[in-house]
Amino acid sequence: MNVIETLGLGKRYRDTWALRDCTLSIPEGHMAALVGPNGAGKSTLVNILAGLAVPTTGTVAVLGGRPAGSPAALDGIAYMAQDAPVYKNLSAADMVHITGNLNRLFDEPYAKRRLAELDIPPGKKAGRLSGGQQAQLALTLALARRPRLLILDEPLAALDPLARRDFLATVMVAMADDGVSVLLSSHALAELERVADYLVVLRGGEPRVAGQADDLLTGHRVLTGPAAEADAIAARASVVQDKRAASGFASRSASGSASQAHLLVRVGADDPVPPGWEAHPVTLEELALAYLRAPADPNPQDQLHPERIEASR
Repeated sequence: MNVIETLGLGKRYRDTWALRDCTLSIPEGHMAALVGPNGAGKSTLVNILAGLAVPTTGTVAVLGGRPAGSPAALDGIAYMAQDAPVYKNLSAADMVHITGNLNRLFDEPYAKRRLAELDIPPGKKAGRLSGGQQAQLALTLALARRPRLLILDEPLAALDPLARRDFLATVMVAMADDGVSVLLSSHALAELERVADYLVVLRGGEPRVAGQADDLLTGHRVLTGPAAEADAIAARASVVQDKRAASGFASRSASGSASQAHLLVRVGADDPVPPGWEAHPVTLEELALAYLRAPADPNPQDQLHPERIEASR
């Protein structure tokens, strides 16, 4: 089952497209990282998925085909916005009580138990809690709705490294214990690499690459070899990033005898390494940054459907 499925999804604000031609299929059971620069369309996409915005074009379904924003979809989705939405003048206990009254499906004993485990005083006003405690309170309220899909929009932005780690640990426990699928929008690529097993890169309102992390890492490599041969290699390879262009120069080899080029390329399972070149694996962070820096692709949807690339070879 796909927890998120969009086809040609677009959202326009007056003359500006915040999201366009967004086609995605994200299976259940994943921690999907949604990354992109400011203005890439991440918040627009999560708002549409959470039923907070209506698309201009295309279709969107969640939880196996339920229209986004429908009562059936909203019952199965919990959404946490960037600013850890808690009422500063209400206590943690008040937040639990009010959230329970506003949601048909809410596990109040679970929420109280989690706050006790986190040593969050129930009578303390939310505004007097630390940033990490406020984030944990907001996350507890979301998880107490017992969602099948948890959508998190930049929840790590205001947290220190320890609070980030604790927050993500809570999310991972919910995935393991309750089978929650997660869409996490964030700029914290190093943190995402540790927990995400699915990657979606947005840039300019369009998806640039999407897929399971293991498949993406297997399907990309960095080729290192003589700079004099780089143009010939690039002409017959699917280059995502030419690091000569990114850095402005080619590096020297260990012996200092010749310039070396570094090309991050898409590869098939049986693609050989060019003679005289070496292949190196990439990390998820390197891959995401490469697609964020790469020139606009005239056929960006090819990145989402590798079979099109193989068929064109």
